[in-house]
Amino acid sequence: MATSEAVIDQLIEELAAQFPPTSTDPVTFLGEQFDRGLAWVHFPVGLGGLGGSPTDQLYAMRKISKLGAPSAIGRNVIGYGMVAPTIAAHGTDWQRSRFLRPLFTGQEIWCQLFSEPGAGSDVATLAMRAERDGDEWILNGQKVWTTLAHESAFGLIIARSNPDVPKHRGITAFLVDMHAPGVEVRPLFQATGEAEFNECFFTDARVPDTQRLGDVGEGWAVSITTLMNERVSIGGTVPPRGSGLIGEAMKIWKKHWTGRDDAYAMAVRSELLQSWVRNEVGRLTNWRASDLRKAGTPGPEGAVAKLAFAEENQKTSELCVNLMGSEGMLYGSTYPQIRPTESAMTGGDMRKAFIRMRANSIEGGTSEVMRNIIGERVLGLPGEPRNDKDVAWKDVPKS
Repeated sequence: MATSEAVIDQLIEELAAQFPPTSTDPVTFLGEQFDRGLAWVHFPVGLGGLGGSPTDQLYAMRKISKLGAPSAIGRNVIGYGMVAPTIAAHGTDWQRSRFLRPLFTGQEIWCQLFSEPGAGSDVATLAMRAERDGDEWILNGQKVWTTLAHESAFGLIIARSNPDVPKHRGITAFLVDMHAPGVEVRPLFQATGEAEFNECFFTDARVPDTQRLGDVGEGWAVSITTLMNERVSIGGTVPPRGSGLIGEAMKIWKKHWTGRDDAYAMAVRSELLQSWVRNEVGRLTNWRASDLRKAGTPGPEGAVAKLAFAEENQKTSELCVNLMGSEGMLYGSTYPQIRPTESAMTGGDMRKAFIRMRANSIEGGTSEVMRNIIGERVLGLPGEPRNDKDVAWKDVPKS
């Protein structure tokens, strides 16, 4: 099928006519959206797509969103932004047909299991073991900082299947049942009082070989696809103009500062306008990158977008708190220990957002890692020394 805006418009009109988006059960509507190729338009036909471009996908998303259609992105942000593109790129026909549709409808929530207590910025040093046992694999080890693992039905996990080769070559990826015997999820409470993140323990947890993603020992290539898409999903979205944190800052200015024309107010207004310009430049840059991006594994522009997003989010949320004056120092009377059902990236109470945004420069790859990627892959600077590049993982000194 040739993909064009006219084709997409016709498919959306037919979908909305047969299944009114505001009154149809969300799972039913999203299932029909998937079946018509309007889930991920840039995916192949039959996988929720039409074989179009990322530009076609953005066009379809905006059109469907204006209809008030339901979405499971908030509850399944890891699945939408990271797992689905990875399964589409590396999965078998069975894995694609089994997992993509219920992922899109939100019937199955997903998490990503990469980081470990001793493998954060350098994920390839991971120690989680995967040992073959006939048609199954046995997993043993610990993962950490796993977003929404407590809500997830499945997780994308990487583990060390061969310790006798260098660290990047002995890794294999799997699609693991988060409710299988031997899988334990424990909350990690953040500064906000919420446990959006978790630590996960695997004790003789079994995964069928049919749920191995990619070839044995090719887990690093799988993880690169996931990580690149993660950075794009965190920093490369294209929100409406003046929305998000900068929109909140404008609301706070109008509430607390309207009518003031003293020198201090003018200085604060100048800071607000500079912040608005930086946010708008970031939004337009992401828009351009989205138009140019090809389907598959994104390039280093994801690292640029993620770095800018993290640092500007922190600056803007701090500005919001400063604009609130003394109110900005008060974050409720308690820090309720709850386990949220959605990932809270932005929005809501700005005092809470200010605390939550501290994590932006860590999650999805630290700002230091992003600068390394930009330096090496964009600017062509020499890479940092890697003394363990050709050393078997088992022989690398461990801390």
